[in-house]
Amino acid sequence: MKRVILHSDLNNFYASVECLYRPELRSKPVAVGGDPEQRHGIVLAKNYLAKATGIKTGEALWQARQKCPGLVIVPPNFPLYLRYSRLARKIYADYTDQVESFGLDEAWLDVTGSHILGDGVQIADKIRERMKSELGVTVSVGVSWNKIFAKLGSDLKKPDATTVITRENYRSIVWPLPTEELLITKLRLQKLKKKLLYVGRATKRKLYNHGITTISGIAGAEPTYLKSILGKWGEMLWAFANGLDASPVTRMGEESLVKSVGNSTTTPRDLVDEEDVSQVTYVLAESVAARLRESGLEANIIEIQVRDNELFSFTRQQKQLRATNLAGEIHDAALKIFKGSYDWERPIRSIGVRGCDLVIAGSQQPILFDDAQHSKLEKIETVVDDLRRRFGHFAVQRAALLNSDLNNINPKDDHIIHPVGPVGYLKG
Repeated sequence: MKRVILHSDLNNFYASVECLYRPELRSKPVAVGGDPEQRHGIVLAKNYLAKATGIKTGEALWQARQKCPGLVIVPPNFPLYLRYSRLARKIYADYTDQVESFGLDEAWLDVTGSHILGDGVQIADKIRERMKSELGVTVSVGVSWNKIFAKLGSDLKKPDATTVITRENYRSIVWPLPTEELLITKLRLQKLKKKLLYVGRATKRKLYNHGITTISGIAGAEPTYLKSILGKWGEMLWAFANGLDASPVTRMGEESLVKSVGNSTTTPRDLVDEEDVSQVTYVLAESVAARLRESGLEANIIEIQVRDNELFSFTRQQKQLRATNLAGEIHDAALKIFKGSYDWERPIRSIGVRGCDLVIAGSQQPILFDDAQHSKLEKIETVVDDLRRRFGHFAVQRAALLNSDLNNINPKDDHIIHPVGPVGYLKG
């Protein structure tokens, strides 16, 4: 039986939901944006009226206002978006149990076994109609035999459209596209959104320097040649361009609920030395540790993400001698990784800390002579958790943060979990 994969992309999701709940905004250019006072002032989403003025997702709010002086900016309401995302998944579930989310607004569906409900195009059109009639939002759907081309299809026609990419027509539809279309898809699917602009541009430049400007150029090149230019990504891009993706769509309920626990923040001012970094890392480590304990988990790997004031970013991680959910240990590990990775050519604009390779707390063999101290620290941090639940986050603070101008960050309470399913490639 031929595989039939759909990719559903809710059009301008955040802005559409805002306009749905606030009818007075529907005739105005609207952008969902962060808080300029806390330097989170970027466009997270925009409606089509705003898009028509040239506003782009990811640009600064002040730039957006220059393009459109009448722009209405509203703060994000993630609980509302999560509610609509769950409602969309309920609609998907009427057609298949193989639904794999990517963020709040995108999902793959494997409808190969759903032929009794119609073919891929018919199911896609039914989903589009139900989204409009039941939720009041529009969706673009790509239909193909693999996840890569289904995703590309959902991007090609917007809003409210179904695009079909088959084994017979993909050369005429996909191959003429510029290389960046495939690069963006590859990077998004690899969960490298934060690196998209930097890595995408660098890869595009390398390909352009070798005369490869379209996806057909990637598809027609020798895989070994692409590997010599781009490393392992070269071979993967060649496979993607030729439709050689057999990765499955995860069944609902099979996704790991928690793959990692992390927090990041754009700081109120640039960080200029290791003391600044240490203070912010403590705040983030406390948030990560508290959330790990709430979930009964410990992390074997600590990861940091750093972005400087010219928006260059990198990620580094290190495996620990023992799994941990203690703020002090997470902070010390993160700071050690940072010191070994950053040369202070530029100040830092944002930083993140993440615990990965998670295990059930207490499930690993304790380290001799260390377990008693670990248990003592865990009891102390658990008491701090309880005090903060009862009296608020800032009721208890570390002495190192008391006189800091960076101590007004509360990443745990501000954090929103975005459901992102695991993605695998070239399997099967």
